Amino acid sequence: MSKSEEYLKISKEIVNNVGGMDNIQGSAHCATRLRIVLKDNEKVNIEQLENIDKVKGAFVAGNQLQLILGAGVVNDVYEVFAKYTHTENMSLGELKAESAKKQNPVQAVVKALSDVFIGIMPALLAAALLMGLTGVLGGLEIVKKYDTLYAINKLVSLASNGIFSILPMAVCYSATKRFGGNPVLGMVVGAIMLDGSLANAYQAAQGLVKPEIINLFGLKIELVGFQGGIIIALMMGYVVAKLDIFFSKKIPDVIKLLVAPLLTVFISTVLLFTVIGPVGRILSNGITGAMVWGTNHLGAVGYALFAGIQQLVVITGLHHIIGAVEAQLIADTGTNFINPLMSVALMGQGGAVLGYLAVNWKNLKARELCIPSFLSTLFGISEPAIFGVNLRYRYPLIGGCIGGAVAGAYVYFSKLTAFGFGTTAVPGIAIANPANHGYLNYIVAHLIALSIGAICTIVFGKIGADRQQITPAKEMTEEQEVPVNQTQEEITLKLPVKGEVFPITESSDQTFSKKILGNGVVVKPSDDLVKVTAPCNGKIGFVYPGGHALGLELEDGTGILIHCGVDTVNLNGEGFSIRTEEGKSVKAGDILLEFDKSFIEKKGYSSEVIMLVSEKKEENKIKVEGIEDYTL
Repeated sequence: MSKSEEYLKISKEIVNNVGGMDNIQGSAHCATRLRIVLKDNEKVNIEQLENIDKVKGAFVAGNQLQLILGAGVVNDVYEVFAKYTHTENMSLGELKAESAKKQNPVQAVVKALSDVFIGIMPALLAAALLMGLTGVLGGLEIVKKYDTLYAINKLVSLASNGIFSILPMAVCYSATKRFGGNPVLGMVVGAIMLDGSLANAYQAAQGLVKPEIINLFGLKIELVGFQGGIIIALMMGYVVAKLDIFFSKKIPDVIKLLVAPLLTVFISTVLLFTVIGPVGRILSNGITGAMVWGTNHLGAVGYALFAGIQQLVVITGLHHIIGAVEAQLIADTGTNFINPLMSVALMGQGGAVLGYLAVNWKNLKARELCIPSFLSTLFGISEPAIFGVNLRYRYPLIGGCIGGAVAGAYVYFSKLTAFGFGTTAVPGIAIANPANHGYLNYIVAHLIALSIGAICTIVFGKIGADRQQITPAKEMTEEQEVPVNQTQEEITLKLPVKGEVFPITESSDQTFSKKILGNGVVVKPSDDLVKVTAPCNGKIGFVYPGGHALGLELEDGTGILIHCGVDTVNLNGEGFSIRTEEGKSVKAGDILLEFDKSFIEKKGYSSEVIMLVSEKKEENKIKVEGIEDYTL
């Protein structure tokens, strides 16, 4: 059987196990995987796909069916498969767009929110940890006594409040960028939302200031700022982006630079004060009023409902409005039942982060993200946990909401209240009402939220893992076996990039971490401009057109795959520079390609570099410099 006949047979078997030709919408490939978008993923038979010759693993991710074939083989199989299924000439970008069409409105909104906030995450994490530090320092008598310690704490406090004071502007900037507009214009509109000449939104809500009212063609407009108006900032980012795109296309190039930004900013400002701002505030008041009504009229169910959905409100930023409601509660009743509900809702999300971490403990990137995100929840800041982990992966968000709901019911039965507002989690115990064993119930309620959130997330994560489990790579076939009379050889590979090296099991990509394509190492680059060099003498077997992956062949037939980043194939070569070519002989240390680490990470991708042995003689020992007692 010729290779063409073999790959046609493989293609037919793939089609038969994905629901037939009519179920295929498109296909493309990267350096190691055949990627297929299907109309209905439920028709896929993962087990049978993994039994097909050449297929080393199969799973569904990002609405794509991905079949792991390995470097080189995937090109040949795709060529035949694409012709057989009439999906040739489709780029990975087009495939990604086709995959996005399958998302329902809820999935699309969640994905957009996650994309918007992922760029703001470092600032949120820094602010959360600084806020926790200043909370601890502020309660120490020694800090109050000594001027230097007081000054340090004051600076820490200022640093912790920075991102929250401009969060609407940051969100508007990021949202405009996400929806394809000029992000600087988004930042300008975000600054308008926080303009100092406008009445402060929090003070206006409490009746402490009287906003100026202007008359626009008979329409009276209150000039109130949008502090805490995250949902409004998101909406404005979308508007700014669409206006920018529209005017950039319609206005002649001669005057585009001047007129397009002018019209975009001015029309966005008018819409902010006439349509989007008022609608956002109505939505805010409606959500707040509904939550308060529910807790007052539905008993334990109302408390559970409030605590269950409160962190969903954090996603929109409308939770800031609740502070005015809490202040009124304390003025009217002397206590605040909302504060402990908000606190356990937050702690449920913290538990969800721990649950996700437990499921993905071997993933280095997960540990780097989850640990600081969880620590921030202990000090009352949930945004890093929500936007960095739970919303991004969806099932932890549900687990956290369940944990918050169960703890919310406990708050009702234990009659737990607070004397103040604005402080939650560990620092929040300071304002808990000691009546009815308040301090003890505060701790118990938070432990319930934490544990239930973690347990539910672990269960959901395990269920999802079972559904998309990847089987180990197939064992070597007889024709691949090496004659036993060959002598053993030891090969030492240099690291392809400068940085910290780990076993390949630490890769954030399960295809590599499970050693489906072979054993190797993962390197976390230390330089911003990463130079990828040859780990040994050999010949370039292939270079992926985008530059994110290449293969090296040694004289004895050993194959080395170097893969830069995770899912960086979606960048279509942006940030990468190829410095070699297929068939070229290279020596250890020769530069093969370069990439911009900062650019890749800003785009939301991991910059880790994977080097693995895809083919080798069974008796050969292959070691890597920089990692002892680790043989590939």
